[in-house]
Amino acid sequence: MPAALMIQGAGSNVGKSMIVAGLCRAFARKGLRVAPFKPQNMSNNAAVTADGGEIGRAQALQALACGREPLTDMNPVLLKPETDSGAQVIVQGRRLATVRARDYASLKPQLLAAVMESFARLRAGADLVVVEGAGSPAEINLRAGDIANMGFARAARLPVLLVGDIDRGGVIAQIVGTRIVLDPEDRALIRGFIVNKFRGDPALFAEGYRMIESRSGWRGYGLLPWFADARKLPAEDSLDMAASGEGSGLRIVCPALSRIANFDDLDPLRLEPGIRFDMILPGAPLPGDADLVILPGTKSTRGDLDFLRAQGWDIDIAAHVRRGGAVLGLCGGYQMLGRRIHDPDGLEGPPGEMPGLGLLDVATLMRPEKRLARVTATHAATGTALDGYEIHLGHTD
Repeated sequence: MPAALMIQGAGSNVGKSMIVAGLCRAFARKGLRVAPFKPQNMSNNAAVTADGGEIGRAQALQALACGREPLTDMNPVLLKPETDSGAQVIVQGRRLATVRARDYASLKPQLLAAVMESFARLRAGADLVVVEGAGSPAEINLRAGDIANMGFARAARLPVLLVGDIDRGGVIAQIVGTRIVLDPEDRALIRGFIVNKFRGDPALFAEGYRMIESRSGWRGYGLLPWFADARKLPAEDSLDMAASGEGSGLRIVCPALSRIANFDDLDPLRLEPGIRFDMILPGAPLPGDADLVILPGTKSTRGDLDFLRAQGWDIDIAAHVRRGGAVLGLCGGYQMLGRRIHDPDGLEGPPGEMPGLGLLDVATLMRPEKRLARVTATHAATGTALDGYEIHLGHTD
């Protein structure tokens, strides 16, 4: 049977996605047919696959690291939060339902079957599958019916490496504490640990590393250095988007909507030399000296339009336009710029309609059919071939 390995984290945001991408690239360079896999992801950053569905953006990046096209089997369950207590459930690339968090557990037996089916298909076409967990197995209150961490590892009988994050502090407690709270059968699946995001002289942590080994009983598989260039790759969380710093050219700002989606669309601007790019967090006004305000994509256009107004950003945008400033809307942000948004079927919340910002003479009707498409284009000035994808719900006239 082809080999498989699972990377789990001692907490969220410890660097699992980047480590999986790195392992995928390293093994692919050795000539192996490698595939990434994440049983369950929660993210509003999604990509369209070669087989016409959608998966988490991180798994699309990992597929790129493997040198292969992204497939829906690489992330069979994707949860896209729409409200504080509910999410759209994407199964094998297609929308299954929108459920409240407390009702999601009842779906898990059905979802585990789809997860195992996708994993088997992916494994059959690879020499190695590198699997990424979600959150942490230490969240034992979520262990019953789990399909994302130890529940999947046990069902698939996979060895696990546990990743701790030294940058946030307390890495000894992260890893040793995880061992303490796991039940014996889950604990037995862990073969060792990795300490990630280390800065400075590794010799200074030699004693701490030995303490983790002795107190956990697990073998250490390495101390990974801080990787500054990770900021150039798509982030899972919009709060991970660092500002581009001071620039002498254009100043671009983007309000951090509560359900912001596919914010990595903004990476080329954030990384462009000479541009100052800032994500504006809730509670802060949009800067008066901005040249361009970008309204990003969102998983809930009406919900985030309410959120935008609650921050007073609609007033800031109106003042910005009066001063001659430019506004650019992407996807849901574009829909917000129109006169009205209609959602008669309640696809993104309670059925109804609401006024937009009125900056464009357009109106949007939410329809059940989601547009998922791969697209190609040519850059007119240079003839460079471009490819990308389109994901959106709603029709704008």
